[in-house]
Amino acid sequence: MVTARITVNGEEAPLAPAPPHTTVLDFLRERGLTGTKEGCAEGECGACSVLVARPGVNKPTDWVAVNACLVPVAALDGQEVVTSEGLATPGAPGTPPTLHPVQEEMAVRGGSQCGYCTPGFVCSMAAEYYRPDRRAHTGTESGADKGAGGACDAEHGPNGFDLHALSGNLCRCTGYRPIRDAAFAVGAPTDGDPLAQRREQAPPAPVATSYAQSDSVFLRKETLAETLRLLRERPDAVVVAGSTDWGVEVNIRSRRARCVVAVDRLPELRELRVGSDVLEIGAALTLTEIERRLDGRVPLLAELFPQFASRLIRNGATLGGNLGTGSPIGDSAPVLLALDASLVLADADAEREVPLAEYFTGYRQSVRRPGELIRAVRVPLPLSPVTAFHKIAKRRFDDISSVAVAFALDVVDGVVREARIGLGGVAATPIRALAAEAALVGRPWTAKTVEAVAPVLREEGTPMDDHRASAAYRSAMLGQSLLKLYARTTEAVSS
Repeated sequence: MVTARITVNGEEAPLAPAPPHTTVLDFLRERGLTGTKEGCAEGECGACSVLVARPGVNKPTDWVAVNACLVPVAALDGQEVVTSEGLATPGAPGTPPTLHPVQEEMAVRGGSQCGYCTPGFVCSMAAEYYRPDRRAHTGTESGADKGAGGACDAEHGPNGFDLHALSGNLCRCTGYRPIRDAAFAVGAPTDGDPLAQRREQAPPAPVATSYAQSDSVFLRKETLAETLRLLRERPDAVVVAGSTDWGVEVNIRSRRARCVVAVDRLPELRELRVGSDVLEIGAALTLTEIERRLDGRVPLLAELFPQFASRLIRNGATLGGNLGTGSPIGDSAPVLLALDASLVLADADAEREVPLAEYFTGYRQSVRRPGELIRAVRVPLPLSPVTAFHKIAKRRFDDISSVAVAFALDVVDGVVREARIGLGGVAATPIRALAAEAALVGRPWTAKTVEAVAPVLREEGTPMDDHRASAAYRSAMLGQSLLKLYARTTEAVSS
């Protein structure tokens, strides 16, 4: 058996004797790399972020920032990791290292105070620093834009830096202005930058892993067929992709599994195909990969992505995982319901296609059978022209929905010919707003129609009172969402 190991800051490190449930965070800290911090253990603060070499979109390799607190270290067997300590260039004996450009900007612009969150910010910022398609903007910005730190808009710097890269990093001391200033000040990597050069070579290939310690084992097979046979033999197995959900269970609820099976690198689950009548998205592609590969071709998904958790989470989270958990507040489900998506479910014998509207059967329950995996998500083409995703939450970004509403309407000659409305957070499962859809179809797309149908939409689902919102508030937001959609569509037409 090949010894399981990862490469950390250029040096190989064996995983043994760490138990299979050990996170990358704990593994690194045990090795003395204490820049990686635990702040929340839930993937919400970013103090633990590190860089991982992943297959690139515009280069052979992308440096991707992930939450080290969520990822099992065994999931990175054979992979390559860089921590905040690995960004600086070592100096001669007796001399300090040379700071990385991102570290230098954070220092000179006052981006660090207590320093606890700083290494995580630095790693997330470095991932954006090395994004191959990041380009400095040209042209003249408006006065209002210049007032926002010289940015082309409030969230993008003149150097092309996308602040969403830091949406999963929290700071409780410094405030975000000096951190933003540092992000907007970094230039482009130099020709001799070793991490920039590393992008030109392929990342480490996925390796078959069988890592066992004590009475638990972490397994990764090379093919989907092997994986499905394994799941038939081990019905007790926990299946992980980005581990953004399971990692929380391990950390916060001390869940342990006798057998964990990784599917995130299976090539059969990582394809994206655009045909004449269907778009097929592999269930193990990360949300960031989907976003960058589609590049806005599906406007409703493009609207979803920035509002789905944070960039750190999107760098690991998958559609297969988000739908597989069956959560009633998973943000992808309402959008995919509005897109009339279906799921391709595979087991060791065959595949079957199930409409997403028929997939959920109860709270965190579905029609998926033991031993089945979600292989892909299929979206029929062409797309409806009138779409919107409204996420109602306490924070604008990096938050859990109180209510999520997705719309997809076909309006022909001023009349609604087809309507699909996906809802999250108002029932035990994500649902279609069937009554409101029926009330819209065949009627003119006018203020009078919308005002008549909004009360119907308010009655959809079975919303409840909890710490995120009251049932009355959730119902009110459903109706308001339809009014908002109409206002935005008529504004677009008039402009």
